[in-house]
Amino acid sequence: MTKESFKSGFVSIIGRPNVGKSTFLNRVIGQKIAIMSDKPQTTRNKVQGVLTTDTSQTIFIDTPGIHKPKHKLGDFMMKVAQNTLKEVDMILFMINAAEGYGKGDEFIIERLKGLTTPVFLVVNKIDQLHPDDLLLLIDEYRARYPFKEIIPISALEGNNIDTLLKQIEHYLPEGPQFYPSDQVTDHPERFIISELIREKVLHLTREEIPHSIAVTIDSIKEREKGSVYVSATIVVERDSQKGIVIGKRGSLLKEVGKRARADIEALLGSSVYLELWVKVQKDWRNKMSQLRDFGFKEDEY
Repeated sequence: MTKESFKSGFVSIIGRPNVGKSTFLNRVIGQKIAIMSDKPQTTRNKVQGVLTTDTSQTIFIDTPGIHKPKHKLGDFMMKVAQNTLKEVDMILFMINAAEGYGKGDEFIIERLKGLTTPVFLVVNKIDQLHPDDLLLLIDEYRARYPFKEIIPISALEGNNIDTLLKQIEHYLPEGPQFYPSDQVTDHPERFIISELIREKVLHLTREEIPHSIAVTIDSIKEREKGSVYVSATIVVERDSQKGIVIGKRGSLLKEVGKRARADIEALLGSSVYLELWVKVQKDWRNKMSQLRDFGFKEDEY
């Protein structure tokens, strides 16, 4: 293939919360760059994953799940998700096959109407649905929007991912290689490390805690013999949440550190000493100054 016919483009992954967008992105990229949780609205910002082949480069944008906002952070998340629709070359509208059509899908389809951008319907979690029911589900969505392609997949199992990637490349415009071949994300290591720590808190806590936390990286320093020192702060909204995150005799915080350290070591390729702190910043999700401190930019808000 000649250099002139190299293809590249930006592809937004949208959908209701918890349909498997981050699982799909990590599967395609081949390593964890987006955090995964069974709790809705895990992704808060645009996470870009870069897939480069000999013939194309696809920049995937994993957006926050589209939902009705309840606070300023929620408003920000929705603005991020909706703004990407205007900036990309292609849209993957991902649905959970096991959930079926819902009001959230209707909300998203309304926002797709009038766009000239090619939209694929990606039916995820097909391993949870009988084939006959899958055909009925596809017919229901096809009647509601003129999707360019409808492709069933299982992001978790890897089923039909290659077919989807081939179709994406087919629709990409000719263009340059934006990132080096070995780069898998445009996010700095600090962002990914903070997300890996936040993921472990999500896994180990329940109820109001998951959506009330943010993680800031205070410092990353190289130490002797190639090891890395990481200091991070877990921010919560209330004193009672601080106690829960720390746990009895520090047990939960120690487990967060143990699990996060393993992922950070895999990311950095070196041994890591991880120090975690917990502090309270009351009602931070409704305060623009604190949202800015945590990386939510006003120009995207």
